[in-house]
Amino acid sequence: MNKSITLHPEEPHKSHRSAWLRAAVLGVDDGLVSVSSIMLGVASAHATNSIIMTAGIAGLVAGALSMAAGEYVSVSSQRDSEKADIIIEKKSLEANPDEELEELAAIYEDRGLSPKLAKQVAVELHNHDALAAHLRDEIGIDHEDLSNPVQAALASATAFSLGAFVPIVAALIFHGSDSSLYIVIFSLVALAISGAVGAFLGGGNRMWAAARVFLGGGVAMAVTAFIGHLIGRSV
Repeated sequence: MNKSITLHPEEPHKSHRSAWLRAAVLGVDDGLVSVSSIMLGVASAHATNSIIMTAGIAGLVAGALSMAAGEYVSVSSQRDSEKADIIIEKKSLEANPDEELEELAAIYEDRGLSPKLAKQVAVELHNHDALAAHLRDEIGIDHEDLSNPVQAALASATAFSLGAFVPIVAALIFHGSDSSLYIVIFSLVALAISGAVGAFLGGGNRMWAAARVFLGGGVAMAVTAFIGHLIGRSV
């Protein structure tokens, strides 16, 4: 149990959310911008509504699978590195326990403890669970909570799909010449909401977060639509 949370409920810290929050916001925004831009690019080339929908669904499937594969490979590499460090630390503790103890004490002394207290803390933690203490304070790894590539892959694919559904739903509801307009409106509103929600959960400025993803997404859509228009005229 985290005693700081129990004793100080008035201090709801946000930094523990950084990893999953970053992945969720990135996935949703990527799905929104990528798929809406693809659909607008195709629409600007004077494509039919069925072709626009096909492009959007293809973008959703390809993007979600790409996000899942990329995240799985990336997090698997991180997990492999973590496991390798655990093996190295285990061997070092078995071969050089005294040196490892001194190293742990030096870490605590560098963090501001007096030499005597640093040594006392190091000895007690070393005797309690040497491996956990060294992994946590020397390398920054929690050996009971290693990176999970499957979980990361599923989360990224899900987040991307949620974002990608927005422009597809807009195209499903509104057909004809107005579909592009509503794809833009739905997507920009969803981008602003996702930015604000991400800032709220992370403790940031909601207006600024909403504005930056709104502007960034708008530029991406405009550029893609312009390119689609040029290609549609020349092909």
